[in-house]
Amino acid sequence: MSDIHHPGRRSVLTAGLASAAALGGSWLLTGCAGAEAAPVLPAAAAKGAPDRGGTLRIARPPASDAETLDPASSLSAYEYLGALYNRLVRIGTNGELAPDLAESWEPDAKARTWTFRLRKDVAFHNGRAFTSADAAYTLRHILDKATASPQAAVLAPLIDPAKLGTPDAHTLVVPLKTPNAEFPSLLTHYNCYVIPDGSAKSIGRTGIGTGPFKLESFAPAGPGRVTAYTDHWAGRPVLDTIDFYSVADMSARSNALLAGQVDLLSQTNLDFATARVVAASDRATIARVKNAQWYVLPMLTTEKPFTDVRVRQAMKLAYDPEHVVQVALQGAGTAGWDNPVPPSDPAYISAHPKHDPEKAKYLLKQAGHEGLAMDLYTSSYDPLFTPMALAYQDSAKRAGIRIKVKTASADSYYTQIWMKKPLMATYWFTGRPVDQLFTQIFRSGSSYNETAWSDKGFDAVLDRARAELDETKRRELYGEAQTLVIERGGAMTPMFADRLVGISRKVRGYAEHGFEFDYLGIGLKGA
Repeated sequence: MSDIHHPGRRSVLTAGLASAAALGGSWLLTGCAGAEAAPVLPAAAAKGAPDRGGTLRIARPPASDAETLDPASSLSAYEYLGALYNRLVRIGTNGELAPDLAESWEPDAKARTWTFRLRKDVAFHNGRAFTSADAAYTLRHILDKATASPQAAVLAPLIDPAKLGTPDAHTLVVPLKTPNAEFPSLLTHYNCYVIPDGSAKSIGRTGIGTGPFKLESFAPAGPGRVTAYTDHWAGRPVLDTIDFYSVADMSARSNALLAGQVDLLSQTNLDFATARVVAASDRATIARVKNAQWYVLPMLTTEKPFTDVRVRQAMKLAYDPEHVVQVALQGAGTAGWDNPVPPSDPAYISAHPKHDPEKAKYLLKQAGHEGLAMDLYTSSYDPLFTPMALAYQDSAKRAGIRIKVKTASADSYYTQIWMKKPLMATYWFTGRPVDQLFTQIFRSGSSYNETAWSDKGFDAVLDRARAELDETKRRELYGEAQTLVIERGGAMTPMFADRLVGISRKVRGYAEHGFEFDYLGIGLKGA
């Protein structure tokens, strides 16, 4: 699944994988029955260098018929993006900002204007040289209302597209409306892959970028192929080809992997029982990405009873996140304690209120909601939604909160339930920089503010943090922002889950960071 939830996903099974689907979910469940004898899940993917060449076969979830290769779109074919494109700035393996198409960047004295020095001798797949005009055009495309890019809500308050500067072919100057010391981090988002100047009308079909692979074929919601771009500026990728298949559900994808018909399950967080079956097989294993997914129980703050901050606080104090981690994840993750910033982030603060069902009862009584009863919506869209919801239900009983877990259709979950029901389950990928996280999901008015929380004090702290050039002081302000989210916000964060990625035992060089794996270095042993 893309981190921005795609509406209109439909069930598709490509003909080439029909035999894998025929194995059926019942086979997997039978295997799971004996999973207690399976080995402990691996901590990481297999080590060692891949052999050059070969084809990596990726199974991905079905998508909308409106799926596009335009990276700025909310319907972008997420799995293709890292293969076809580069950004100006990326997240490195250590979680810090790293150069991509920009070799360096620097602010003025007030972090009001940022200057990016761009790489030379970089070419698009059609042979055209990459220049600052392409970088400026990409930002204007994201900001164009017609594009309807999710990242526009983050960048539009900062950038006037008419004021972008390109003093020469390898320099981009970005004047900001307000100071922002974290601005380059906002360009690491996957909507910010660079496209050629003037390509808005065609990029959704052509996929022309500067990435390590070039497009051979693409069908929205269906199969596709990319091939090695031998003139890539960072060197030729290890693989010759990547084939993409859309496969209907997690069971079908897992069975295809076990049958040796695909090599990697993209955007598929395996449940613990299935992961143990996969890890015990001869053909496949698990790559475990620590705390890679942030799971949320959003409370819609514009709907009663969650308009009352005391009710929101009570809902958080009522349950024990450690209990949720043990029940829902069997320990394969970390308790969130209602802080959306993952523990690996340099800005993370560990302070939080303790589980306190008696105080939760007190707050509910004060608010006039003693013995609160609520529906909590979940679905099979993600295998951890229902276990998380049931674990919350069980834990919150001690505070007298009665939760009824309701299962909604996976096909319409993100069109009919998300941001519409007062209480539901969802998740996001971790890996986004802290300012991106707060701006996109918590700032007043953001289109992806899934709790509709609006807090002027929080927005003011975020503005102060952005303008602060001293790194230590800026980190303290982001810590203050976390405290406000924990104490006032509508998002419960029970847990960060390790992502359990199913891969072939032949895969080498699987290194995931900042939303995607390294397409340049991944390969196969015995290719």
